[in-house]
Amino acid sequence: MAPAPADLQDRRVEITGPVDRKMMINALNSGAKVFMADFEDANSPTWQNVVDGQRNVHDAVRRTIELDTGERQYRLNDQIATLMIRPRGWHLLERHHDVDGKPVSGSLFDFGLTVFHNAREQLERGTGPYFYLPKLESHLEARLWAQAFALAEEELGLPHGSIKCTVLIETILAAFEMDAILYELRDHSCSLNAGRWDYIFSCIKKMDALLPDRAQVTMTVPFMRAYALLLVKTCHCREAHAIGGMAAFIPSRRDPDVNAIALAKVTEDKQREAGDGFDGTWVAHPDLVPVAMAEFDAVLGDRPNQIDRNRADVAVTEDDLLDFRVPGGEITDEGLRVNCSVGVRYVDAWLQGVGAAAIDNLMEDAATAEISRAQVWSWVQAGRFDEERARREIDAVEASAEAKELFAEVALTVPFMDFLTPTAYQHLP
Repeated sequence: MAPAPADLQDRRVEITGPVDRKMMINALNSGAKVFMADFEDANSPTWQNVVDGQRNVHDAVRRTIELDTGERQYRLNDQIATLMIRPRGWHLLERHHDVDGKPVSGSLFDFGLTVFHNAREQLERGTGPYFYLPKLESHLEARLWAQAFALAEEELGLPHGSIKCTVLIETILAAFEMDAILYELRDHSCSLNAGRWDYIFSCIKKMDALLPDRAQVTMTVPFMRAYALLLVKTCHCREAHAIGGMAAFIPSRRDPDVNAIALAKVTEDKQREAGDGFDGTWVAHPDLVPVAMAEFDAVLGDRPNQIDRNRADVAVTEDDLLDFRVPGGEITDEGLRVNCSVGVRYVDAWLQGVGAAAIDNLMEDAATAEISRAQVWSWVQAGRFDEERARREIDAVEASAEAKELFAEVALTVPFMDFLTPTAYQHLP
């Protein structure tokens, strides 16, 4: 692997969030090492959100991003997080911009605008164009990204390999191709991230995994633990960073009990990741940065990462990755109610232009909504509930009729729809 640049050597805590101006300023000021500005799962891709997001990235790169609400002024601190961008996945289009008479790929639209407007400026400021790549299912998609990077570098006169990336291993198919994905992107100091929520969704979609209630599918269940440990081992054997996933719990500044539970859950999650050998992790809220930082500081100390820990003791087999049994797991009435409630309310927020929504003290985005509707679908198909029962739960949610109808469509239509966002996108302005 090509070595990571200096500002990506220490990634012990990364904060993620949408490309909203206030949220970007808060995230950059949060004390995290990296901020991933998200055009994908945490962004509802209204044309306004996409355009405003590109403007906000442009201003953040030049450190001119600011906001005055009348009640408070938001400005960047002297010390800010390193900026990374997550473009949309290959499955998404940008219908507001045509190329040769057809809607352009959302992936290439987000990447192209970002790199065209900012790459040179970033390099001159001592950082660079850094990207997170979502939803890959094979090394061939990684190769396509490598070709896009090489073309952009050539056309813009950038040094070869100046574009750097991290790939989210968030599909079960990609879990079998981690070595090949790292190889294809070797000139771009590729690292891997354990994208846990989409990974669970992919196991349901691609492998017909019949899983218990979502709350019971934690990172400690056997198939998820096998995937996480294999990712660390694979990365460190190739001298690449392994970045952990995001705990869904979010703190509350108003409810001490909720806050205590969230901090305890996140502490436990990050302690396990640091102990397993991850070099960094994700959080979704500024208040969680010091919590996660403390756990990684305890393991890393003054070291920027633990790539030298090769986890030779880890032996994960194909059967381990595909054994979806969850000891003690149950499919319950409450699980169905929660999936319908969370899924419908998230879709409702998404249709209103909100891509990351705090629901029941958890941070929900498109990936967690995908789990909700995939579980409803798989449980109905397996005969655990009938369609009428699922529709009753959907109808009982306090949300718009449009959101209920859309969730029912993506959760109950046979055959299973690959993603909810392409269908939902048709409802956006």
